[in-house]
Amino acid sequence: MQRLDNEQGLAKSTSILPVATPLLVQQNKRSVKVGEEEILKMVQRVFRSSNPDAPHMVVFSGIEHGDGCSWVCSHAAVTLAAQTNASVCAVDANLRTPSLGSFFELENSFGLSEALCQPGPIRNFAQQVSGSNLWILTTGATPLSSPAAALSSEAMQQRLADLRNEFEYVLVDAPPTNLYADAGTVGRLSDGVILVLQGDATRREAAMKAKEALQMANVKLLGAVLNKRSYPIPHKVYSLF
Repeated sequence: MQRLDNEQGLAKSTSILPVATPLLVQQNKRSVKVGEEEILKMVQRVFRSSNPDAPHMVVFSGIEHGDGCSWVCSHAAVTLAAQTNASVCAVDANLRTPSLGSFFELENSFGLSEALCQPGPIRNFAQQVSGSNLWILTTGATPLSSPAAALSSEAMQQRLADLRNEFEYVLVDAPPTNLYADAGTVGRLSDGVILVLQGDATRREAAMKAKEALQMANVKLLGAVLNKRSYPIPHKVYSLF
């Protein structure tokens, strides 16, 4: 990842994430598992820095399918909620292949698609993780004829504004940047995008293509995360140093 960063200028701050581990959310907020150490570092760098202009609404997007974007977004949301008393909302904006709600074992009977079609406070369409300050806005069950049109609609712009006003932090899980324009569409209304790359799989050319697509869409690139990293020696050995 450092080579990608140095050679291509892909991102100023980079987090390296190991292979995914189970997500745990319990009623006592203090017992929420904050995930791997690198997730914690990323959250502190992006959201918890002393910079007064630190982002509060961030879009997470993979390069291709299978990069683990939803895993990174969900774990970042859990970690952030555990690190602050502020309200946190994770939004599944992947209207094509939603998966964010499954990490929290939530039903997808209502969510973003209903919020785009119906009036009411945005919090009414989200589900609160029991005993915590974390809320999840799943995609919902209302069929949408065009996910791209829905995400670029005035209703989506209003709902993103509602989320920004209602919650202190908003983390948005978006479809892959190189496959759809959705990340750029939502990213323009956020404080920036974090790209999720897959270790030993994402090609340099694909990463550059995603970076350039965001730049053309006038979207701020906050950083890149290398997910599903493989270790040449067992991970336990690394933890000894």
